[in-house]
Amino acid sequence: MGKVTNFARFYALLKRMPGNQDGLKEQLVLTYTGNRTSSLKEIKQSEYDAMCASLQETLDGNVGAAEFKARIKGYRSKVLHWLQVIGIDTTDWDRVDAYCLDSRIAGKVFRKLTIPELEALVPKLKAIARKAKEKPAPVKKQQSALVPQSDQDALAMLLNLSIHSLN
Repeated sequence: MGKVTNFARFYALLKRMPGNQDGLKEQLVLTYTGNRTSSLKEIKQSEYDAMCASLQETLDGNVGAAEFKARIKGYRSKVLHWLQVIGIDTTDWDRVDAYCLDSRIAGKVFRKLTIPELEALVPKLKAIARKAKEKPAPVKKQQSALVPQSDQDALAMLLNLSIHSLN
C-alpha cells in the first residue's frame, strides 16, 4: 500500500480529543507504525486507517449503532422533558428547533445535536427551569379603584370628588 498524502481526517479527530495534545500525534504514530517512525509523512495507508479508526472509536465511546441509537434517544428524551418543564411546546418541532437554535442554548436545530451537546444541554435546561421557578411572579399593582361598598360610600365618594374638583 502507498503512503498517505491527506491527513485531514487524522487532524480533525486529533482536534476533538480531550486534554493536552502535545506529543499525542507522535505517540499515536509511533504506536501504529510499531515504533518505525513518528512522522505522519512516513505512515502507510493501512496503519493510518487503523489509527484513525481507533481514534474515532475512542471519541464515540466504543459504541455500536444500536447502543448509539439508545443513548441518543435517551438524551433527546431528557432534553425534551426539560423543554416541557420550561414551557416549550415539544409537539411543535419548529418551536423546539427555534429554541435550540438560540446561541445561548445550543446553536443548532434539535435533530443535529450530538450526544455530548445533548449531555451539556440537560444541565443548562435544568438551571433555566430552576431559575424560572425561583423567580417570583411579577406582582401587578392594583389601582385604587373607586368602587363603593355601600350607598354611604358612594355618596362620600361623590362628595369628595366634587369638593376636590372645586378646589
